Parts: sequence; structure tokens; C-alpha cells
Amino acid sequence: MTDFAIVKTGGKQYRVRVGDTVAVERLPGEVGDSLELDHVLLTSVKGKVTVGSPEVDRASVGAEITEQRRGQKVTVFHFKNKTRQRTKRGHRQDYTQLLIKGISSTRRRRSGS
Repeated sequence: MTDFAIVKTGGKQYRVRVGDTVAVERLPGEVGDSLELDHVLLTSVKGKVTVGSPEVDRASVGAEITEQRRGQKVTVFHFKNKTRQRTKRGHRQDYTQLLIKGISSTRRRRSGS
């Protein structure tokens, strides 16, 4: 069984494994930057499953930003019958493409906490 983790970012939850690429809502940073996802809800490392309440203590997922992009355009159209009232809008969501580098169940403690 391969190691995996469930992380929370942008109000959504993602199941990730080492080597996966995941498109999440925009995160700050440039292409090539490394970052650490700290909101880990569940880990499965070497067959040992750890469920957080709500998060797994001292767990993290290392990732690298591979792309900053925008999604496809979504058209939002509101129409009210018999009043000639209509509104047409478009929306494009910003995304960050992440490459998962590693899953750690023991994160170093931050100084001062």
C-alpha cells in the first residue's frame, strides 16, 4: 500500500500521494518555490493510518509549485421572466499546480510556540 495523506487547502480536501500533481486554489508563491501544507487531516505512512481530530499533530506534506494558471471561463446567466431583466457574467478561477514531494508524520516544531 502506498503512502498517502488527506490535506485541506482552499476550503477543499485532497487525497495526495508522493509524485501526484494537484490543482488547488491560488496559493502565494512563484513557480519552483517549495511550500509545506500543514492542514493534514489523515496520513497513511508505512501502513500506519493516523486520523486527526481535526488535524494530525506535527504532520505536513511537502510540495513544489509547478504552475500558476487560470481555469476555463464559466458563464453565469441570470434571467427573470416577463421583466426583460437579464445579467450575463463570466468568471475564471485562479489555480496553483502542485507537485507533491513528500509526506511527513513528524514535522519540526516552530520556534516560539
